[in-house]
Amino acid sequence: MKYRVLLMGNNRATIDDIFLRLNDTFEIQNTSNRFEDIASHLKYYQPHAVIYCMHNETRETMSQLITIKRDKIKRKTLFAVVATQEDCDEFRKMSADTADLELVKPVTTLQIADRVTKYLDRNLNIVDDTVEDVIGHEEKAMPTQANQTQAFLNNLSSLLASPNAAQNTRKHILVVDDDFRMLKLIKRYLEDSYDIATAINGKVALKFLENKMTNLILLDYEMPEENGPAVLQKLRTNPITNEIPVIFLTGINDRKKIQQVLALKPQGYLLKPIDHDKLVEAIEKTIG
Repeated sequence: MKYRVLLMGNNRATIDDIFLRLNDTFEIQNTSNRFEDIASHLKYYQPHAVIYCMHNETRETMSQLITIKRDKIKRKTLFAVVATQEDCDEFRKMSADTADLELVKPVTTLQIADRVTKYLDRNLNIVDDTVEDVIGHEEKAMPTQANQTQAFLNNLSSLLASPNAAQNTRKHILVVDDDFRMLKLIKRYLEDSYDIATAINGKVALKFLENKMTNLILLDYEMPEENGPAVLQKLRTNPITNEIPVIFLTGINDRKKIQQVLALKPQGYLLKPIDHDKLVEAIEKTIG
C-alpha cells in the first residue's frame, strides 16, 4: 500500500499542489485547523505522515499544533512542516520537539515526495496497524523503497510528458467527496478493478482534470463551498470534460432535490451509505 499522508495548514495553494502532483505517490487526505477535526482524522485515518503547510499562522495556532504533536500524533508518525525559513525558525523556538522534518520554501512537490518517502522508509517499521473497523479490508504489503521511488518517477514522467502519455489498460475513476472516510471506503471497494484518484472538493477535482483524464467521476452531492451540482455544471460547460460520465453519491433522499439532480442528467445516482454491490453494478453499467 501507499504511505498515508494527512495535510493541514493555511497554505491552500501548497495543499492543492500536493494533491494534484502526488496523489499517485501517496494516499492523501487533508483536515481543517480545528482541533476536533485534526484529532478525528488522526484517530480514524492513522496517517504515516502529517504535513503542516504553513502560511500566516498565528502563535496560537502554532501552539495548538505543538499540543497536537505532543498528545495526539503517534511517536512513529512523521510530522513535517512546509514553510519559509522564518516560519520554521519561529515554530522551532516555541518547542524543542516540533517538526521531524522541515521542508523550507521554495521546495518542489518532487522534493517533498522524495524527503518524506526517504524519512518513512528509514524510520518506519513497515507494519501497518490501521484500524479496519470502517473498511473491513486487509492492507496489502508495503512496497519497498526502490519500488516506491520507481513508481513515483514513472508517474512524474507521465505527467510531464503529456496528460495522456501513460495509457493504462484499467479504467480510471475520480472520487470527489469531502468525507475522507467515504473516499477511503470507496477506494478500497474499487481499487482491485480500477485505478482510483480522490479529491476532497470540486476545486481539487477540476484542477486534477486540467492535466489528467478519467473514465468516470463519482461525485458527492453535499460539499462545502461548491456542491456536486455546481461541479457538474462546470464539467458540462468545459469541452474537455463535458462527456465524462458522472454518478452522484449522496445521503439526500428528499424527492424534490433528487428531481433537481436528475434534471442535470448524471449517469447515475446512489444513496449513502453506499452499498458495494450497487456501486459496482452502477459503474459496470456506465463504463464496463
